[in-house]
Amino acid sequence: MLTFRQAVEAKDAAAIEAMLADDVVFTSPVAFKPYPGKAITAAILRGVMRVFEDFRYVREIQDGVHHVYEFEATVDGLEINGCDLLTFDEDGKIIDFKVMVRPLRAAEALAGRMGAQFEAIKADAVSRLSAAE
Repeated sequence: MLTFRQAVEAKDAAAIEAMLADDVVFTSPVAFKPYPGKAITAAILRGVMRVFEDFRYVREIQDGVHHVYEFEATVDGLEINGCDLLTFDEDGKIIDFKVMVRPLRAAEALAGRMGAQFEAIKADAVSRLSAAE
C-alpha cells in the first residue's frame, strides 16, 4: 500500500482518494470555509494536480497521527511554497486536510486557477457521490 506521499508523487488520484475518510474536512488556502466530505475533497485534490506544475515534496514531519508535508511547485510561472497538514484517524484514514501556501502572489495565482475550474470540480464531486449511492 502506498503512503500518502508516494501516492501524491505518483499522481495516483485513486490511491489518494482511498486514503480519505468519508467525513474528511478539507481547508483550502484560498477559500473562506472548509469543505466537508470525501467526494469534494478528492475532486479538489484532482483539480490541484491539474494546476500545480513541477510539484515536489521537500520535507516531511510526523508526530503520531499528525503529518506535515512541505512542498514546492509552480503556478502560472510563479514559485509556490506550501504545507499539507494532515490528521489521520485510528484506521489510518485522513480526517483533516489543511493546506497553507505562500507567497501571496503565488497564492493569488492558485486561487485564480482553482476558481476557474471550480464548477468542474463540483460536478466531479457530485458525479462521484451519485455513483457511490
